Amino acid sequence: MLAVLMVDFSCALKLSMPIAVLSAMRESSSHHISVKGGRFLEAVAQANTIVFDKTGTLTYATPKVARIVTFGGNEESEMLRLAACLEEHYPHSIANAVVAEARDRGLTHEEYHSQVQCVVAHGISSMVDEKTVLIGSAHFVFEDEGCRVPEGEEDKFESLPPEYSHLYLCIAGELAAVICIHDPLRKEAKAAVRALHELGIDKVVMMTGDSRKTAEAVAAEVGVDDVYAEVLPEDKAAFVRSEKAAGRKVIMIGDGVNDSPALSEAMPALPFRPAPPSRARSRISPSRPKICLRSSRCALSARSSWPASTAIPFHRGLQLLAHRARRAWYPAADDLGAAAQHVHTRHRPQEHDEPPARKRAEQR
Repeated sequence: MLAVLMVDFSCALKLSMPIAVLSAMRESSSHHISVKGGRFLEAVAQANTIVFDKTGTLTYATPKVARIVTFGGNEESEMLRLAACLEEHYPHSIANAVVAEARDRGLTHEEYHSQVQCVVAHGISSMVDEKTVLIGSAHFVFEDEGCRVPEGEEDKFESLPPEYSHLYLCIAGELAAVICIHDPLRKEAKAAVRALHELGIDKVVMMTGDSRKTAEAVAAEVGVDDVYAEVLPEDKAAFVRSEKAAGRKVIMIGDGVNDSPALSEAMPALPFRPAPPSRARSRISPSRPKICLRSSRCALSARSSWPASTAIPFHRGLQLLAHRARRAWYPAADDLGAAAQHVHTRHRPQEHDEPPARKRAEQR
């Protein structure tokens, strides 16, 4: 039966497959998803490990300063002023939040520092009044630079609220303040992770440079299988390489420069450009439907006009996409196969047809 199908409808098959892929790419572009080629769609369908960055991917990347906890007798407003003075040089959403908070409080922060050094995925180092000032992650200030918590304030440090991301400000090797940052989780994040599990993805991982407490709190809310905290960009890339070496198909989803090494290691990679919550709600609403193109073990998810819970086989998904493309581009043809059959029948000599030469001879 398959041999007959290939003989009679080979043209239709050859046409329908590229049309289906092109239609899927076109459909993706209408939802702000750029697909570089058909092989990337196939790679997504084979994936069984998905790695999420946190900030800007699972969150909206619109952080706000929630609290400022000071140490060593420092004043909150002065610590915020100093932090904003340093962070205005750093192109990151959390840095922008600190600068915005100082502006909202009416705190001017003229540049009275020097020798600014921005370290990607770590923080900022500078000099103020001949003292070294650091601001950044816990890994940067405590492990790399050897800063310490003021004596007698260890309990205060341990009781920092875990639901926030923490930005550590140190002066002359001693912790001066911790700025607590709240970055709201995307409303669809939890549902997206659950849908990936339902589609057969058995390993969903979150990797972040945040502290262990903050990362675990977010991971528990989202529902990922594993979480890696306080990681550097090269750590994310190393994880992707190790998963690939173990024979797994890995997708990396990230939004920032920090994710570039891991994105370059993954196949496929999904660079994610965050949108403000107002735009994100209009473009990525939980009520908007999805279509899931499913292979034997994994699935490809893209937005279309089917319910979010619908999961269909991969080949059937291609047929549906080909049907959509056919309707859009060839309204007069109800079916590529039928069109091919029509042409085949029209030009095939019938059994009762006589050769033209014999007909002319009999007419004479």
